[in-house]
Amino acid sequence: MPYAPADAHVRFTLHPDHHPAVIATTSRPTSDAARSHLHDLGFRSTGPTTMVLARIDREEPYYTAKAAEQLRQYGFTTEIDPALQEEIDTEWTWANYPMPWCTRDEIREVGAEAQRIHDDIAAGRLIIHLHADGGQNTVAVGSYATGVRRHVHLHSENHLRQETDIAFDTEAEAIAEFHRLYSVAVRPGPAPLTDLEQAVRQLLAGKPPATTEQTSAPAAEPPVAEPGEHEAFLAALFDKERQWEKYRPFDETTIASHESLTVRAEFDHEARHRTDVAWTIAEYDGPVGERLWQATLTAGTPVPLIRAILQYLDAPPLVSAGHPDDVLHDAAWHPASHPARTTWAAPDRTIVFESTPHAVADRWLLYGGEDLDRAAWTIRLSAGVPHTLLAQLANTAADLLPSPTRPTPRPLPTPIPQFLAAAPAQGARSR
Repeated sequence: MPYAPADAHVRFTLHPDHHPAVIATTSRPTSDAARSHLHDLGFRSTGPTTMVLARIDREEPYYTAKAAEQLRQYGFTTEIDPALQEEIDTEWTWANYPMPWCTRDEIREVGAEAQRIHDDIAAGRLIIHLHADGGQNTVAVGSYATGVRRHVHLHSENHLRQETDIAFDTEAEAIAEFHRLYSVAVRPGPAPLTDLEQAVRQLLAGKPPATTEQTSAPAAEPPVAEPGEHEAFLAALFDKERQWEKYRPFDETTIASHESLTVRAEFDHEARHRTDVAWTIAEYDGPVGERLWQATLTAGTPVPLIRAILQYLDAPPLVSAGHPDDVLHDAAWHPASHPARTTWAAPDRTIVFESTPHAVADRWLLYGGEDLDRAAWTIRLSAGVPHTLLAQLANTAADLLPSPTRPTPRPLPTPIPQFLAAAPAQGARSR
């Protein structure tokens, strides 16, 4: 008996409440067959015509593309929303990834293994007996219901969770070794779910990914530069101030050189995507000296932050402005300490200031959005950047917030040159 034709249509879109999870909407007579294939590929049903793909390794766009390709091979019709297609086409990387030697494919393999462990725990195939804070990460001991490696130790969490290289013959042996390694830090049962794990499980259950308190108000969007704002600001820089000289060695690049010959700003006119570096700014120890520090700013960076950096370089404050932490504390930002870094999040979570004391290239990060890996824009500053400039940036970032109740930050004694008054954001450049 011949098979029925694969008459089903599947439309893939980004989840509106949990980026980058994906919703698949099915229609037409054989949609049940399409849903069966989607289930095998990791999608879970949330309604009669909808399924969701939510992963802890944040690779939903990648696996959606593979799912769409397989469905097309089976004869089903697929449609991918343009916003999701952009995510599929963007090769992003995890920030501060602890295994920098891994290739992108190897990172996906690590994430896929972490996803498998997460799914086994969620489905009850892997029972966690104990957990502990191992200093750098969370560790645990558990037993599989079936399989060769039945009693194992786990380390880390979310997209980095892995099994250790040693498997144990009995549960008692695995638990005894765990107690020996972690002593008084051992706690019963599994560790509390991370925020990401909670969101993923709620999505797969067809529930909103946030708590009741979090859903009482819509999530705020980070401030982002509109198309043409950077171009207008650059034009105003050369039109209104003679201390900056313009060079355009290539059609897509403009260089602004300060008359001191110790400061250089490079602007890429072709930068469009949120991950594209639009500005590279550096300060040098004399006209032919070594570079002191460097900053890179992506295409969506709000103009006031660019202005703050160039303003500082044109007229540095004569008096120390203190530490950026002081500014953020006065602005009621939320601090959080991690093993290798410290972060300050704006009250509405739309901007984050991060310090990684042991890093060289990206010692300081300022970005828009809660998640660096999906940030709307990013400013990266190397070691050597003056704390007075960081304080100026922190103050400017706090001023970007719309809340009128934000405490007034400590004033910074930085003169403001007239040429850096806000430039009108009019007319994007066309090429």
